[in-house]
Amino acid sequence: MTVVLVHGVPETSAIWDGLRDRLDRESVALALPGFGTPRPDGFAATKDAYADWLADQLRAIGGPIDLVGHDWGALLTVRLATAYDLPLRSWVADVVNPFRDDYTWHAKAQRWQTPGAGEEYVAEWLALPAEHTDSIAGVLRGHGNPPAAAEAMSHELGTTTMQCILDLYRSGLPNLAAHWPLAGPTAAPGMLVVPAADPLNNEGRLRQVAPRLGADVAVLPGLRHAWMAQDPAAANAALSSFWARVT
Repeated sequence: MTVVLVHGVPETSAIWDGLRDRLDRESVALALPGFGTPRPDGFAATKDAYADWLADQLRAIGGPIDLVGHDWGALLTVRLATAYDLPLRSWVADVVNPFRDDYTWHAKAQRWQTPGAGEEYVAEWLALPAEHTDSIAGVLRGHGNPPAAAEAMSHELGTTTMQCILDLYRSGLPNLAAHWPLAGPTAAPGMLVVPAADPLNNEGRLRQVAPRLGADVAVLPGLRHAWMAQDPAAANAALSSFWARVT
């Protein structure tokens, strides 16, 4: 069995390093195209392009797979668990609010989704020094990443990443429910993670989504958006407890 980890936006696969050091199982941290890796020629960087890419990666790895997704990686994870035929033993995701019919994207996403304003914003974002609170490194620190790791990740996220972010978010208007309606419960057992100190995660709304997927819920007290990097030991404990229940 292989643990496959999928990062979010704006991040790289390095966000999983601390957790992988604690896992006692084989793991693979995939890097989404354009995020610290090249963007392949002709790659659309839409939500469906990333979902198809991830499905191909999982088929190549082979099962059984315990899939863990964070942020956009979580959205892709849920999409694959509900709409693709893949060798999943289990899946775990955190931010799933965009699958709600009444979801409205957060303010930063709305800027990315606006032609012109999005391009202006990412150009300004890239120009900010790492020590600035609103820089890419600053945002990553605010999510709970250790400062050195946040700055290292930010150096891998350049103009290619920014264009991928714009294309990805613009493919998700008005929200994911309009394109990817949830069909559940999923064939593979699932769990939704709630880092309790993350403003992007709403426990009440997540608990409304969980029954539609037939998923367990695990609350991580005091942890922020980058829960796996902020406290790898707690992340490992929550994941290992869930995997031990999967048959």
